[in-house]
Amino acid sequence: MALIIRKNRSPKPPPCPIGACMAFLGGAWTPNLIWNLTGGPRRFGELRHDIPGISAKMLSTRLKDLEAKGVVRRTLINSSPPSAEYALTELGHEMVPLIEAIAAFGQKLKAAQGGTCAMAAE
Repeated sequence: MALIIRKNRSPKPPPCPIGACMAFLGGAWTPNLIWNLTGGPRRFGELRHDIPGISAKMLSTRLKDLEAKGVVRRTLINSSPPSAEYALTELGHEMVPLIEAIAAFGQKLKAAQGGTCAMAAE
């Protein structure tokens, strides 16, 4: 016999700021992408080289998403063949300390687990 689920009568909590931030980031590759843009503008091929394992389709999707959110700025370069550079906006630079804090915590986890990192391949 299954128990009946009772209705929750408590008021709904306000939206979670952590959830909002994580939704804004959008995906697993986004912190890597932001991290690799901290050193200055990069072209698409350079970012593919910087982030092993990311597919061209995923990189393109993440860059378009971050550009739409105002985190990354795309600048067309008048060259032959034409290319574009990607750089962090002011909002993107504000996110760097967050990514650094996540990386520092990841290092602590890695050390506590004896140096193994389950996400090293990503």
